[in-house]
Amino acid sequence: MAFSATTFSLLLLILDLSSYSYSHPFTFTSQDYCNALEKSILFFEGQRSGKLPSDQHLTWRGNSGLSDGSAYHVDLVGGYYDAGDNVKFGLPMAFTTTLLAWGVIEFGISMQNQIENVTTAIRWSTDYLLKAATATPDTLYVQVSKITCFLFYRSVHKVGDPNLDHRCWERPEDMDTPRNVYKVSAQNPGSDVAAETAAALAASSLVFKYSDPTYSSKLLQTAIQVFNFADRYRGSYSDSLSSVVCPFYCSYSGYHDELLWGASWIYRASGIDSFMSYIQSNGHILGADDDDYSFSWDNKRAGTKVLLSKEFLDKKNS
Repeated sequence: MAFSATTFSLLLLILDLSSYSYSHPFTFTSQDYCNALEKSILFFEGQRSGKLPSDQHLTWRGNSGLSDGSAYHVDLVGGYYDAGDNVKFGLPMAFTTTLLAWGVIEFGISMQNQIENVTTAIRWSTDYLLKAATATPDTLYVQVSKITCFLFYRSVHKVGDPNLDHRCWERPEDMDTPRNVYKVSAQNPGSDVAAETAAALAASSLVFKYSDPTYSSKLLQTAIQVFNFADRYRGSYSDSLSSVVCPFYCSYSGYHDELLWGASWIYRASGIDSFMSYIQSNGHILGADDDDYSFSWDNKRAGTKVLLSKEFLDKKNS
C-alpha cells in the first residue's frame, strides 16, 4: 500500500525512541508512544475491504467488496484498499504485510497491549493473500478494481482501468459497479509480485508460529509454492499487466530483488538449506552485489542484506 513504508518507519521510530529517556522539557511519556503505536495500527482498519468483524474499532467503516472475484468464480473478498481509492494492489499489499510481520518479529515484545491488534492486521492481509495464491493452480491474483464509475450522472466505462478508480470518489461501502480482477500466470508471469507474496506469507508464518501453528504451517507451505511459481515462470508483472499496474506500482527495479527477498524470508521461516543454497547460487546473477541506498515496495535489496546479515550474526552468537 502507498502508506506501507511510512507506517512501518513510524512503528520502528516509536519502538526505538520509547527505549530512551531525555532531559528535554518536551520529553514524551511511555503513554504517548503507546498512543502513537495504537493509532498507527488502527489506520489499517480504515483500509479494510470485505466483511468486517464485530470488534471493528472504526465503526464508521462498513462491509464492502463482498463480491470481489465472484464474476471470475474465485473468492477475492478481503484484503486492503491501497489508498483513498478502492483498488486492491497485490504488490504493495504484500510488502506492507511483510514489513508489519518483520516489525512484530523484531519488536513484538515491545508492542505490549497492541500486539493483538497488529497480528490481526497481518492476518487480515494473509487471509486474502492465501485466497489470491491458491484459487487457481499456477496463478496468483494480484489486483481488483472497478470496471465502471458514475461521474456527474453519466456512466464512464473502461475495462480494468485503475485511473478510473482513482477518479471515482466514493466510499467503498457505496460501490455498486462491477469489479475486475487481474492475475499473473505461467503464460503472463509476475515474479516480482509472486515473490513478494511469498515473502509476506513466510514472514507472517513466524508471527503465528506459536499462537496458531496450523495457520503458520499453511502460510509457510503456501509461501514455498508461490515462490517456486515465481522462480519457475520468470518475468515482471509490469510487462504482463502494464496497462493496469503502471504507473502506479510498476516494478521499476525488476523482479530479481524480490526473488532474493522471498528466498531469504522462506529460509528465515523454515531453515530449509535449499533456500540458502538458492541465494548463494543466484545472488550474483540476481544483483546481490548491487549497491542500494533505499528500501521500498519496489526495491528490496537493502532489506535482504539486513535480513541475511542479522540471520548470520544471530547464528554466530548463539
